[in-house]
Amino acid sequence: MSHPRTTPTTRTESAQDAPSARTHTGESTPATASTSTRPSLTDLRHHLTAHLGPPARTWLDHALDEAAAHPGLHGPISIWELRLAEAGRRCGPAHADAARVLILDAARAGTDALTRVYFQGTADERRAVLHALPHLVSGPGALPLIEDALRTNDTRLLSAALGPYAARHLTAHAWRHAVLKCLFTGVPVDHVADLPRRAAGDGELARMLADYAAERTAAGRSVPEDLYRVLDLTESVTPAAPGTDHPHGKES
Repeated sequence: MSHPRTTPTTRTESAQDAPSARTHTGESTPATASTSTRPSLTDLRHHLTAHLGPPARTWLDHALDEAAAHPGLHGPISIWELRLAEAGRRCGPAHADAARVLILDAARAGTDALTRVYFQGTADERRAVLHALPHLVSGPGALPLIEDALRTNDTRLLSAALGPYAARHLTAHAWRHAVLKCLFTGVPVDHVADLPRRAAGDGELARMLADYAAERTAAGRSVPEDLYRVLDLTESVTPAAPGTDHPHGKES
């Protein structure tokens, strides 16, 4: 179903103003590209092998071996945590996210370790932890990290927080408000993992979107095009895949 656009020729969230989309490797991607399917750890390693220069590859190989030899937490700071801090300088900002995710995996970082890195680390290290969650944590125990990231206005953290881990474990109430937060801050909804499945048939999300659109229209402001995209998804019905859990059961 199509919806009337209040201001079809103007956008508050213009292409120039919207935050850059980022992959796990830190490289820009078009705002229209779907990031619901995130790269596997093997994909990340292959990407870095292909794109890092010899000194950076040597450093990463050493960092991964070191993390594998000394996994888990050790004292105030583990050796692999130091390597996380070095990754931007060693691998460059375009590849630091991927390098950090691989180091976290090599260190077999569990929820406790990821929590320490997240709350003691820089924004870049926090983002890497969020990217690593679907690879390293199977249950909902790391949800406090997602919830913390969703309270910020850092668009790169918001984007990282709304990956597959959030899609699997966020409650319906928290997930709906996360989608609205994307609209508030200009994070493209393409960054919301599994958006079509979670939005399908969600009448409460549709109501919240309609209220937000009405508020903006009443204030003489344009309605983000992404809002209409999500609203259309709420009117669809996506069958659940066999064996798929739905921890976000619809709430009124």
